[in-house]
Amino acid sequence: MKLNIKYFGSLVEITGCHEESIEFSKKLVSEMLPELFKKYPVLKETDFQVAQNNSIVQKESTIINAEIALLPPFSGG
Repeated sequence: MKLNIKYFGSLVEITGCHEESIEFSKKLVSEMLPELFKKYPVLKETDFQVAQNNSIVQKESTIINAEIALLPPFSGG
C-alpha cells in the first residue's frame, strides 16, 4: 500500500519535507514507526503525536486506513 505521511512543525526540519509517500505492507501505526526511525533516526528521540483522519490516534493499536500526520507537541493557553 502507498502511504501518505504529512509532517508539521519541527518534524519538517527533521525529515526535510512536508509530505512524502512510502510503500508500506504492514497494518499498524506501531509497525510503521520503526521504518520512519530508520529513515530519520532523530525522529526516534523526538516527542510527537500521530493523527489519522484529523484525530490523534494511539500509536500501539491503530490500524492504518488513511493519510497519516505526525504532529509536534502543542503548547498554548
